[in-house]
Amino acid sequence: MDNTEDYVIEMLHITKVFPGIKANDDITLQLRRGEIHALLGENGAGKSTLMSVLFGLYQPEEGIIKKDGKEVRINDPNDATALHIGMVHQHFKLIDVFTVLDNIILGAEDTKMGFLQKKEARRKVQALSEKYGLQVDLDAKVEDITVGMQQRVEILKMLYRDNEVLIFDEPTAVLTPQEIDELMATMKGFAKEGKSILFISHKLNEIMEVSDRVTVLRKGRYVGTVNTKDTNKQELSNMMVGRPVQLEVVKTEAKPGESVLKVENLCVPSQIHKKNAVNNVSFEARAGEILCIAGIDGNGQTELVYGLTGLEKPSSGSITICGQDISHASIRKRGEYMSHIPEDRHKHGLVLDFTLEQNLVLQSFEEPRFQNHGFIRNDAVRSYAEGLIDKFDVRSGQGPVTKARSMSGGNQQKAIIARELDRDKPLIVAVQPTRGLDVGAIEYIHSQLVNERDEGKAVLLISLELDEVMSLSDRILVLYEGEIVGEFDPKKVSVQELGLYMAGAKRQGTEG
Repeated sequence: MDNTEDYVIEMLHITKVFPGIKANDDITLQLRRGEIHALLGENGAGKSTLMSVLFGLYQPEEGIIKKDGKEVRINDPNDATALHIGMVHQHFKLIDVFTVLDNIILGAEDTKMGFLQKKEARRKVQALSEKYGLQVDLDAKVEDITVGMQQRVEILKMLYRDNEVLIFDEPTAVLTPQEIDELMATMKGFAKEGKSILFISHKLNEIMEVSDRVTVLRKGRYVGTVNTKDTNKQELSNMMVGRPVQLEVVKTEAKPGESVLKVENLCVPSQIHKKNAVNNVSFEARAGEILCIAGIDGNGQTELVYGLTGLEKPSSGSITICGQDISHASIRKRGEYMSHIPEDRHKHGLVLDFTLEQNLVLQSFEEPRFQNHGFIRNDAVRSYAEGLIDKFDVRSGQGPVTKARSMSGGNQQKAIIARELDRDKPLIVAVQPTRGLDVGAIEYIHSQLVNERDEGKAVLLISLELDEVMSLSDRILVLYEGEIVGEFDPKKVSVQELGLYMAGAKRQGTEG
């Protein structure tokens, strides 16, 4: 029964062009009233662009939008809000120094004679948070609450504006398993109430669990819309990537050898508060194993990696690689022993205004093969870069001479991984190596890390993605508030159990 009145939103033949790329190429998406509709696609498939068009952040070159069967113009987010369309962005739009309550009412203030009616606002927000189980301390400053809580603030912001069409852009990227379960339950509750939800994701488990229908985009084009109950993860990933994808990591049993990295009683001070960000941490990573450090963002992972790689000075403790004490060595000296796939690809991974080929030889340009009496051999750099670009399928507008800045995030990531794995060091520190990548790229990068392990490297994986932690690692350490609170075998522990350790609800005895 596809009468117009069943659709609360229709985006018909939407085309959105950016210089050199059609981000959305003739896409039609229809949202039924009261359904959870997932939007699935690889990086750069055009999902966020399409939702930004609906929210008024971009104007399409072609196509129309209908709300309740009538054509509407959405020139900016205020128009979207007036049409009761709300959006929770991937990167939250909150003001850190404001309280939760002030963030929720900002821009939708209730005033009488020019005075802010805060009591009224507080009552309304409290009623909403009780109704939907979104408890947050309204007087806390946003900078002092967890990311999961910040997301609740964003959701309350939408509800406070009486929105009936709710857009969630990759909402689970920064949440714990428990928070993800709560969010899914909240979304289902909204749909029962007759609200309509658009949910952008590339996590197939979540889409299968929560959505009624799925629309798949590939390279800016519409592939199809399917009923979730009639499909499965394999079919969806084929639609999304255009070929069969290995969804499980394929690997043999690890054969750990001798210790490559030994960390003893390491403390790294925090930049933000008085406590240590890494507090008395000791562990070993062995040749031929993938050791994963799991935890919720902000529990000292970043500082631990900075301490290991030399970006931050540890206040005490020691770091030994292959029997060499490198606790006080320079970054370049440490680089002789380790490859580093950094968390922040822009800040520590690439020089954005250099070309792709220059970025690929950043650490090796001094080697004899790339220079002659102090002059860089451009031909050697070019052919080396072309080999890596080909091997790692790094896509860019102008090949080796593309400016790194103009490449998509996923391809910037592939470039860094290509460079670091090719350096052939005994230790690989891989921080969020697949963050923001789609199933096709994840499959490739996982297989590369397993290859490195099988060649006898020690891989230290730092990941917030629990699926990745469970399927890629041979051994798991959980980091909570800068301390290791448990060690696990991925084959013997459940995601729920790990989640309890990550949230600080449990810790193993000191004897471990």
